[in-house]
Amino acid sequence: MIALLAAVEVASGVIQGYYGPVLVDIAHDLDVRYADLNWLEAAQLIFSALVVPPLARLGDLVGHRRVLVGATAVVAVATWGIAFAPSFPVMLVAWTLQGTYVVWLPIEVAVIHRRTAGRPDQGRMTRRVAAILVATLELSVIVAAVLAGQLAERVSLTTMLVLPAVVVTLCVPLLALLEEVPGIPGGRFDWGGLGLMALAVLAVLGGLVLIRLDGVTSVPAWLLVGAGLAVLVPWWRYERGHPDPLVDVRLLAHPAQWSVQATAFLVGMSLLGAQVPLSTYFRSDPAVHGYGFGLTAAQGSARVAFYVAFLAIGALTLGPVSRFLGARRAMATGCVVYAIGYAAWLPLHASPGAAWGVMAVIGLGTGGLVAAIPAAAAAVAPAGRVGSATGLTNASKTIGGGIASSVFALCLASTGSLKVDGGSLAGYYAVWSICAASGLAAALVLALTARRSAVVLSEEPAGPARSPSR
Repeated sequence: MIALLAAVEVASGVIQGYYGPVLVDIAHDLDVRYADLNWLEAAQLIFSALVVPPLARLGDLVGHRRVLVGATAVVAVATWGIAFAPSFPVMLVAWTLQGTYVVWLPIEVAVIHRRTAGRPDQGRMTRRVAAILVATLELSVIVAAVLAGQLAERVSLTTMLVLPAVVVTLCVPLLALLEEVPGIPGGRFDWGGLGLMALAVLAVLGGLVLIRLDGVTSVPAWLLVGAGLAVLVPWWRYERGHPDPLVDVRLLAHPAQWSVQATAFLVGMSLLGAQVPLSTYFRSDPAVHGYGFGLTAAQGSARVAFYVAFLAIGALTLGPVSRFLGARRAMATGCVVYAIGYAAWLPLHASPGAAWGVMAVIGLGTGGLVAAIPAAAAAVAPAGRVGSATGLTNASKTIGGGIASSVFALCLASTGSLKVDGGSLAGYYAVWSICAASGLAAALVLALTARRSAVVLSEEPAGPARSPSR
């Protein structure tokens, strides 16, 4: 079973690492501006935040294997669409739908957690397998990025884009071999909660995209953000009174669960939001801007591969560190480590040699968290809510990354548009400081809730009769 799930993470690594080196070629092929490529990221980010909670909940209801197979089939179709898209609008739709892949890891963790139910070492086994899956993912990202760089000058763009489609398609029959863990009988899907949540997420992230494109003075953007936040109030009330909610807000209110989700949000700010600023800093020419390393695309890819390799090492060390410190202390330690890494950018930003060490520290701290967060959410969720809890961690991480991405864009350019050589050194100071602060904040949240988090929540109805303390 672990081998089958690892095959899916190989496909995930291909998706996440393969397209970067050929994005410029895609823009040339479709005759669009480089700036238009930002819409691919923005649309997939919004879609990813929306699709994870309902698919994860559906896994709890009808069985996680069915949802995993269905989601993989959708990703396969979308990846073939990317390979043969005749125009940018078609590419945008396919790229957006490909964002369904973000549900893979949380559902895989739910599968492992349900499969090991009744074992005294369930939590340890879940963390160990999650670490293996994340390490497989990160190593696949490295291989995919290197392979794409080698193929870019040797084959046509269409031929290049067919490769990830083939890899994802091969996962569909493999997953059909996976042992089914049946869903929880008697549940029903919460369409009302999904609708309200979709309105809130679309409005907030849509407003942030407008801020990123039009700048901080955009009135429509701030109106969208405000409207999205306002919708959260009726959504929370609706979910609190629903007998079978999409997101069990009573469960979410428990320190054992909200602390994990808050950690996912804060980690997402640096893990997802800081990717572009790090890349642009590496590429900026110090002779022109007074900062940066002036790396070529190939040299920048080597730095990224080095960083991802330490993400994998961090994931693989999760098990031993958790056994030594305990799961919560291990997560808090990871947060402090990556905070130290980002803080080190402030005095060491002018040293190309020191940058290798800084990226290694950031990777070590973050890698273990990617595996630990969904495992921690599963460990403190009732059996019927394991998929929902793990899926919500990815949604929280994505939303955190989306918010940070917009904030970082404003830090680095007055128009909110990040260019390869854009930004100011003061803006980069702000980015690194925010990332470091997010790590320290996550560690503080985990430390303050550690005592009340040492409990697995019981399976109880979600209706108003439940004690609020639960």
